[in-house]
Amino acid sequence: MARIMALDLGRKRCGVAVTDPLQIIATGLATVESAKLPDFVVDYIAKEEVELIVIGEPKDMRNNPSDCSKYIEPIVNRLRKLLPQMKMVRFDERFTSAIAHQAMIDSGLKKKQRQDKALVDTIAATIILQSYMGYKERMV
Repeated sequence: MARIMALDLGRKRCGVAVTDPLQIIATGLATVESAKLPDFVVDYIAKEEVELIVIGEPKDMRNNPSDCSKYIEPIVNRLRKLLPQMKMVRFDERFTSAIAHQAMIDSGLKKKQRQDKALVDTIAATIILQSYMGYKERMV
C-alpha cells in the first residue's frame, strides 16, 4: 500500500500530514509556505509512494465555499497540473483549526506554544487526514 497525504491549505502556510504505508496512522509531516507547497509535495512524492492527496476544503456554515477558497484554488490547480496522474479528493475542513487548538490545550502545551500557527496548521492537516480515514472506513 501507499501513503495518503493531507493538506490544510492556507493563504500563507499549509499544513501537511501523511499516513504510514499501511494507512493506519496519520502523522503531521510539516508546515510549508503556500508558495513552496507544490514543489514540496512533488519532492515528497518522488521519495515516498503516495496514492491519494486529501485536500481540505474550506466551507462556511451554509456549506458554501468560504472566502479563503480564492487563495487556495491556485495551489490546487498547480498541484493538479504538476501531478496529473495523482488522485486528489476534497474533504470538508470545517472546525479543524478549532479542534487543533483544543488538542493543543488538552495535551498541555503552554500558551506561547499554542500561538505557533505553523504547529496549528500541521495538527489541522493531521485532523483532516484522520477524519478522512474515519470516513473512508465507515464507507466500506
